[in-house]
Amino acid sequence: MSKEPVDENKKIEQRNTFLRDNNGKEMSSNEGVKISDDSNSLKAGDRGPTLLEDFLMREKLSHFDRERIPERVVHARGYGAYGEFELYESLEELTLAHFLQNPGVKTPLFVRFSEVAGSKGVNETNRDVRGFAVKFYTEEGNFDLVGNNIPIFFIQDGIKFPDLIHALKPEPNNEIPQGSTAHDTFWDFIANNQESAAMVMWIMSDRTIPRSFRMMQGFGVHTFRLVNKEGKSRFVKFHWRPALGMHSLVWDEAQKLGGADPDFHRRDLWENINSGNFAEFELGIQVLEEADEFKFDFDILDATKLWPEEDIPVRIIGKMTINRNVENVFAETEQVAFHPGNIVRGIDFSNDPLLQGRLFSYTDTQLARVGTNYQELPINRPVCPVHNNQRDGASRYTIDQGRVAYHENSLANNSPYTVPGTKGGFVTYPSPVQGLKERKTAPSFLDHFSQARLFWNSMSGLERSHIIQTLTFELGKVKDVSIRQQVVNMLGHVSTELATILAVELGVNVPDVPESQVTKSSPALSMANTVFSPKTLRVGVIVGEGFDGPSTQYILEELKAAGLQPVIVHERQGVVRGEGNAELKVDDSFLTGSPLVYDGLFIVGGQKENEYFQKYTRSYAIETYNHFKPIGATPTGAAMIHPVGIIGKPGVIVEQQPAAFAEQFIQAMTQQRFWDRT
Repeated sequence: MSKEPVDENKKIEQRNTFLRDNNGKEMSSNEGVKISDDSNSLKAGDRGPTLLEDFLMREKLSHFDRERIPERVVHARGYGAYGEFELYESLEELTLAHFLQNPGVKTPLFVRFSEVAGSKGVNETNRDVRGFAVKFYTEEGNFDLVGNNIPIFFIQDGIKFPDLIHALKPEPNNEIPQGSTAHDTFWDFIANNQESAAMVMWIMSDRTIPRSFRMMQGFGVHTFRLVNKEGKSRFVKFHWRPALGMHSLVWDEAQKLGGADPDFHRRDLWENINSGNFAEFELGIQVLEEADEFKFDFDILDATKLWPEEDIPVRIIGKMTINRNVENVFAETEQVAFHPGNIVRGIDFSNDPLLQGRLFSYTDTQLARVGTNYQELPINRPVCPVHNNQRDGASRYTIDQGRVAYHENSLANNSPYTVPGTKGGFVTYPSPVQGLKERKTAPSFLDHFSQARLFWNSMSGLERSHIIQTLTFELGKVKDVSIRQQVVNMLGHVSTELATILAVELGVNVPDVPESQVTKSSPALSMANTVFSPKTLRVGVIVGEGFDGPSTQYILEELKAAGLQPVIVHERQGVVRGEGNAELKVDDSFLTGSPLVYDGLFIVGGQKENEYFQKYTRSYAIETYNHFKPIGATPTGAAMIHPVGIIGKPGVIVEQQPAAFAEQFIQAMTQQRFWDRT
């Protein structure tokens, strides 16, 4: 039977052991020596040379020199927060994992969202795969679910990972471009490693320009095992589904947002958590019996393949709520060390060759990047007790007592002692292994185009047009025409129609290659089939002096009640005043705000609109309209934007009666985009 859950307050107390509040405290060195002067180094005379014996200066500067640890080679640009996972139903029949036994139990966790390609300073709205890594602090140790917002990957074997990243990163001769795949070396790799064909379709889709961390799916990517108390194993894949649905930016919008607010995604997460709009994701699993391992026309261990949900349904098992921001980004988000090898009993590995490579690489990376004792840092240490014979190393936190640091021993009664599997010890699932030692790709891994075609078949007409535009842009940036031709030839195996259009756009030959004969589609792959909600969407509300106070305040309250977040925009900061003694605090001026950071626009206007006010209002309206977002306007606001020529167009709503307007505008915001605009 499973153990009783540990008191939640004790868990929080354990996590907060190293928190330090400097407010109102005496300054001291890291050794505890109180400091009398932190502005002057110790010198031989007031104009003399600095003395080597100034231990306080040396400590301060030496620490400063080491404040930056090497950034991650991939996933360098990331942002994290704390939360909890609540299980909906017991999975006792599937796994021994303690945190998956008792419904209602809440397991603390830390999640880090990230980009793959760019450096730490890259724009957050670049087109890129997003990392989605979750560290569960369970009663039996840490379980890290280290995945992405796409369910498959570029390569099948971990030995190719350095090659992929070398091709993906800026080209070494000129360090261009940053955080982008639109260059020769990336597409040269793709053309010569055609196992990436399905991944190309995914990364060229709208999924790689998410609207928010809170509005993207997450996947464990790899095939794992669940093992129950009888020792029975089943294969499993993990899925995260956002409560707000899956939504993306428009490509032009994403590019401009990188300039208007390069921190757009982290700001969105930070502000919404602070406002109590906690991000929620449901965890789902696909479970496959071992007897069905070879049932499908793809290999379930191939990381470039997904398991179609129509064939293997996703079972929703619990909910993650992200509800607390970090205290310090470096100490927590930068030093957090994820590892797909961090598992607990009841969860085990498969023979997925990409996963097998990661099991080595992540440990090696954390030791080199963070340090020997990275697991002792507050963000990484488990909530359960840790006892072993590992000792010393750089930056050791633990003070081990006694003289025995080896196993087996008699001086300490052979402690710390091992724990049998029947009493909670981890036991590796005894999966059979056979065959010759060889370097070879399994024949079942050699079909590179069927699932690429499945993805293409599953897209709506709009999604297909976006993929075509993206490929045209990306390959248009490739200078070597032979690489363009090779990629178009590869895509000809996916879709003759797609390859023909690209060939015309890119000035290469239409390929004469056999097209995949897959006719199946998977509705779960289309973003058109997601949840639509107005909750937490931001509405830029352009208000002028002398605005209609009662009507505007009524509409704003209705928007807030629906979960929308009005942002008051005016020509200058401060307060804007309207009829009926109405006053609204200005959140953004025209210069500090941007139509790019709002999900829709409500133009109220006023009675004293000068040329400057009208110019910026029209500019905001045009940008919002061109990105297919909703626009609402009072009669006054509508008159101001009438010269733009958008009144009466889809998703442009003019107020006649406040209650009816509020209802229509909320519906428009829920729809989010009006793609039928010309």
